[in-house]
Amino acid sequence: MADDRITETRTTDPQGNTHTTVTHDTRSGGGGGGKIAILLVLVLLVAVGVWFFTQQSGAEIAKDNAVADAANSVGEAANQVGDAAQDAVNGQ
Repeated sequence: MADDRITETRTTDPQGNTHTTVTHDTRSGGGGGGKIAILLVLVLLVAVGVWFFTQQSGAEIAKDNAVADAANSVGEAANQVGDAAQDAVNGQ
């Protein structure tokens, strides 16, 4: 809500001339709605950023787990090859 204040001042100089000064002062209601909207947008952007980075972390963890599983599979295959070679040497 805007507050309007109008001040009118009349003065007369020594020659008898009248001078009128009008001051019109308008004050706005503070613009609180705009500040709240900006604050909400910032909070939303932070929430989206947090969500995005947590999703990226999940993808990194999944990739790391896949690499670890592949390494375990390679290790198991190497053990089987070693066992087969040992069996071949022993004549089994």
